[in-house]
Amino acid sequence: MNQNWIKCFDIIHKPERLVIGLMSGTSLDGLDIALCAISGAGADTRIRLLNFKTVSYDEQFKSEIRAVFSRRDADLQMVCLMNDKIGLVHAEMVLSTIASWGMEPEDIDVIASHGQTIFHAPASLHGLSGYPNATLQIGDGDHIAVKTGIITISDFRQKHIAAGGEGAPLAVYGDYLFFSKKGEDRIMLNIGGIANFTYLPADMDASKVFSTDVGPGNTLMDQFVQLNYGLHYDRDGEIAQKGQVSKALLEELMATSFLKAGFPKTTGPELFNLAFLTAAQARSGTENLNNEAVMATLCSFSAAAIVMAIRSCFAEGTNPVVYLSGGGMHNPLLVKLLEEGLPMSRFCTTEDLGINPDAKEAVLFALLANETLVGGAVNFGDRKGVPSVTMGKISLPY
Repeated sequence: MNQNWIKCFDIIHKPERLVIGLMSGTSLDGLDIALCAISGAGADTRIRLLNFKTVSYDEQFKSEIRAVFSRRDADLQMVCLMNDKIGLVHAEMVLSTIASWGMEPEDIDVIASHGQTIFHAPASLHGLSGYPNATLQIGDGDHIAVKTGIITISDFRQKHIAAGGEGAPLAVYGDYLFFSKKGEDRIMLNIGGIANFTYLPADMDASKVFSTDVGPGNTLMDQFVQLNYGLHYDRDGEIAQKGQVSKALLEELMATSFLKAGFPKTTGPELFNLAFLTAAQARSGTENLNNEAVMATLCSFSAAAIVMAIRSCFAEGTNPVVYLSGGGMHNPLLVKLLEEGLPMSRFCTTEDLGINPDAKEAVLFALLANETLVGGAVNFGDRKGVPSVTMGKISLPY
């Protein structure tokens, strides 16, 4: 028998597996690396986050990714080259991080790699007759497996699409298995470049659970700040707090048809970008707003879209608990607007549930890899956008 499969067999039968989850989001800040000890599967999954680190990308690497990121005119040769380069760079980051933790590659059972999304094209966004939902994450899993010597599971989103979903968000699977609690309605709200949440009902009925993108989280604010201030993001919402919200621009932004579409749904910077903002300013006659006012309005837009989505899930008088994760939770103005818009809710972070909120998405992919190895698909019901499948492609190191 192939030695790789003997190793897989041994890993599957371990009482606890050491899995490294990797996540790089649309902010392009760096690679989140989460070392998880995982036992069981399905509803019996138990996860311990043993270590976590974000390895920052240098400016050259960021610019190389941006050259192919969310661009219809991306150079195909560069897409091809970056698929391999991202895999190699991520592998180097994993090896150096493992060493900093005093571990060897052979101590790790599996790497779970999300990859770097460079284009997201659900049918609801591309609108092309005869073409399916599609998404593309690069950072080849074989390169990670061969360079690290560790079995790697990657490309999780393709199975979701093949089974009828849109490839995102995938948080529904991990959130349900790890964060559900009987007797408490929960919203697991992740505010990354795009804001998304998972609804976890108090009765723990998997057929009611869903994840959905909401709209922009940080992406519009980040893009505007990068263009106009040369900063990566608006730290602590300092720029936005100096501006006055433009009611006319906010109303125009909120009029986008995506916000009115039903759940679940997905989106990305392919829609919510600076061209989207420029068009909204032209329609609302707000082209002459100062930068601080634009930033204040963009922050209010992200908050209003999230509030509207969460309110639509609950009857009057219900009190869901909102658990925050993602970079947006560090923006005090955004969080303040959410709390004001959802006064019936208590706000916490996933730290209160035992998971570092900055590590949450990386942990999710470690959990999905565990399900690929030892789980069976949880029955989420026969519903659009939540196929009951296990995900990921296995890359062997030799």
